[in-house]
Amino acid sequence: MRHFEEELDQLRNRLLEMSGLVEDSVYRSVLALSDKDPEQAQRVLKNEAEINRLEIDIDEQATELLTLQQPVATDMRFLTAGIKINHDLERMGDLAVNIVERSLYLMQEPLIDHLVDIPHMANLVRSMVHKSLDAFVRKDPDLARTVLLSDDAVDELRDAIYEDLIAFMEKEPKHVREGVNLMFVARSLERLADHATNIAEDVLFLVQGVDVRHHHVETRE
Repeated sequence: MRHFEEELDQLRNRLLEMSGLVEDSVYRSVLALSDKDPEQAQRVLKNEAEINRLEIDIDEQATELLTLQQPVATDMRFLTAGIKINHDLERMGDLAVNIVERSLYLMQEPLIDHLVDIPHMANLVRSMVHKSLDAFVRKDPDLARTVLLSDDAVDELRDAIYEDLIAFMEKEPKHVREGVNLMFVARSLERLADHATNIAEDVLFLVQGVDVRHHHVETRE
């Protein structure tokens, strides 16, 4: 039993390490875009290899504990949530890289993002990412629920950004490539928010044993 608890602690620490790397990558990907900073972009690209390595280690360890140790209900919830959170974290790292790749192209072009609300959207998404990971660390269901409440606002911002960019590209066809790249950035930010929401849902499952997937409306009442 003591060995099993030590394995759980090790798994928890690996998830926390991965969470820190992912949050750092999301933060730096937004800086790379807003500040046209190639150094921030390179830091995100370096983080990717470590995030991928941790994903494999965590998945293997959690799967082994599930199959060999026959955990009780609370530990089972932690392992199940940990596997799902691990997947979401890895995808968030990939999305940060996607933003960086678009940013590296946009660094070579005139700045047009004053036409859209990407900086505001990025700040909201970064806050969701931070809160979801903080909720996981602190096992805080109330903080997790605040993440769920922000998801619709991100979707609305994405739609508004798409509309603005389409109108801009119709008026300025020479800037279509820049506009398309910014649309992909907005899409990546929206997907980051989705993964932050997934993690918040997993926190609620882990702490309270409730499944709130597809029932966001209930959390707002």
